[in-house]
Amino acid sequence: MAWEKSYEPAVGLPHNLHPAVPDATSQNLGWVGLRAFRYQNSAPNEVHWPPLSQHLLVLMTRPPAKMRFRYEGGKRDIPPPAGSIAVMPVGSEAEVCWQGTKDSFHIYLDPKLTARVATTSFEMDVSHKEIPPLDALILPELRTTMLAVDAELTTGGLGGPLMIESLANILAVRLVRYIFGLRRLVTRTDGVLTRRKLTTIVDYIMANLHRSPTLEQMAALVSLSPYHFARQFKAATGLPPHQFLITRRVERAQQILRGRGNLSLAEVAIGVGFSDQSQLCFHFKRIVGLTPGRFRASAKSA
Repeated sequence: MAWEKSYEPAVGLPHNLHPAVPDATSQNLGWVGLRAFRYQNSAPNEVHWPPLSQHLLVLMTRPPAKMRFRYEGGKRDIPPPAGSIAVMPVGSEAEVCWQGTKDSFHIYLDPKLTARVATTSFEMDVSHKEIPPLDALILPELRTTMLAVDAELTTGGLGGPLMIESLANILAVRLVRYIFGLRRLVTRTDGVLTRRKLTTIVDYIMANLHRSPTLEQMAALVSLSPYHFARQFKAATGLPPHQFLITRRVERAQQILRGRGNLSLAEVAIGVGFSDQSQLCFHFKRIVGLTPGRFRASAKSA
């Protein structure tokens, strides 16, 4: 297996000897903090990553029969185990070639996010610290979070941008914690949101259902990092912020559908903050047990 050193402009995406098209990508989903690409049954190929502009995490879901991996400071001449993760930080280059087919899941993580997480969650400035490339990591927590991103990709982002923002923060925390051997700070940021702070957040969510409130915006209202805010919010309400937001949107949709107006389901969806009718129908049936159309019909016949 010979290496071909052909370069693409340094945008963080690989050059493939034989261009590979991902089976699924988040490119058009409007995700913030990360980008995701799923490759299945990837044919034998040679790939070069130019200097990366974002951190790259590669989950090997099904290794190929043979594989060679070259990266700064290391090499691998056999396939990594299934479920293992390779981490290539900003600025690093890597080359890989393989024989046989393989499945993998790639996440590009925003370095500004990881730097912010390091500062807010660990009081650590990583701007001048070198993150080494890492190969064949067996990290169940990190793998579980990557698979949660993959599940969102499968549904086309039905959980909404707030869920991806939460998962991006969790990925950043777990990555920084592993690389630098840090433990989460035990400070006032632990525990449950106070009643006053919870009221502030709930009022903000209800006033912005038709918009797209972000984790960062909500966390800033109560002077917490997004990671600690999400933990405290779930401890206080039993739901992560994105699920709480979705539930409130469904409740608002129920109120509209019980009324005498003749809004279409697409108009109801947009009015309560869903991106389209299909997203409303999915979450409405999941939470209420009926489709919006059946709910409206039963409400009018009651």
